[in-house]
Amino acid sequence: MVSLSKYSDTSVYAASKILPSIVGISITYNVTSSNPFFGMFGGGESTSEAQASGSGIIISEDGYIVTNNHVVDSSSESTYYDISEATSLKVTLYGDETQYDAKVVGKDAQTDLAVLKIEKNDLTAAEFADSDSLKVGEFAMAVGNPLDLGTTITCGVVSALNREVKDTEGTTTYTCIQTDAAINSGNSGGALVNSQGQVIGINTLKVSSTGVEGIGFAIPINSTTDIIDQLITYKHVKRPYIGISGRDLNEETAKRYNLVVGVYVVSVDEFSAAEKAGLKVGDVIIEADGTKITTMDELNAVKNKHSIGDTINLKINRDGQEKDISLTLGEQNSN
Repeated sequence: MVSLSKYSDTSVYAASKILPSIVGISITYNVTSSNPFFGMFGGGESTSEAQASGSGIIISEDGYIVTNNHVVDSSSESTYYDISEATSLKVTLYGDETQYDAKVVGKDAQTDLAVLKIEKNDLTAAEFADSDSLKVGEFAMAVGNPLDLGTTITCGVVSALNREVKDTEGTTTYTCIQTDAAINSGNSGGALVNSQGQVIGINTLKVSSTGVEGIGFAIPINSTTDIIDQLITYKHVKRPYIGISGRDLNEETAKRYNLVVGVYVVSVDEFSAAEKAGLKVGDVIIEADGTKITTMDELNAVKNKHSIGDTINLKINRDGQEKDISLTLGEQNSN
């Protein structure tokens, strides 16, 4: 007979350690819907109030909380509806039914992180682990506010590391911890913790489709600390910026337009680092810091190794002639 007492003791310890640091988040926003057909007969637009829920992790005794950006940034629109920014953010603490007003300190869509603040002291801040030292098969506990039920734990293991997954819109790629600990709607922004109750990741995504079970993802906590610090200090994340929009040119496309493989410069932003360095529409970037470039993702990967004010060396093809350009990276607009 296999004894599960040690596993049970581990779960109880981890839960008791992390639960006081987990919060529930309630979001209220307005949904304005319209129907073009009914609009022909006058009116056709109505506004209603909607709610959503999520989770957060207390990171300081004086009320700072980290969560996912998509938990608090509900603003979106389509042909038929327009969702406003949150009109109300309320935070509920573990073991406390009081709803505390929260304000957004800063948020970042690129990393799907946001920092909130409530006016309360003597809170229990979560302890962070070293997510770089994780091993596949380690104990993992997901803690959050699924389905707005209140604080809930689910247990599993670290299923995989460094999984590259896209967000639900397929526009942003994250490098995540994969876990089979159940992650449900409302768990977003909550903690994935180790056997010591230390945070190893921030729950952010789950795969939900027929035939899929036990596949959830968390942002490794080591990758969040600098972002969190910047959101608190600057209200946004400072990133190096080249100042172009580009189109990938593979061999087939390059041959069709009598160009070379690389990144075709579609536009150059006014007053940007690219404009100051002399980049022009129609240039094809073929190298960055000596690395061959074939896509915007590859160019951004080289850029992101630098800081604002650093110099990046580009090799371009202009009208069939190669040219070297040195570019001093600016700061990306936070809007």
